[in-house]
Amino acid sequence: MPKTLCARRRGVSRHVPVLLQGAAAGIALLVSLGFLVVHLAMIVWTYSDAQSRSEHPPILWALVVFFAPLLGILLYLIIGRDSY
Repeated sequence: MPKTLCARRRGVSRHVPVLLQGAAAGIALLVSLGFLVVHLAMIVWTYSDAQSRSEHPPILWALVVFFAPLLGILLYLIIGRDSY
């Protein structure tokens, strides 16, 4: 049974679940940081690759990947690169 916090207000007791304590919070933090690192690496890779392989401005592709990571990478690989 999950741990709950009991809050009393005007004689009515409510139970509020306490989320992400202990190991679950640590795992969630590591997974979130991992996603952040992968997202930033995709932006940096796209920018540096677009400098040498695209006739479009590299900052444009970096912004596309920033706002739509998976779709942006796919679009860049399909239509953004001039040479392989």
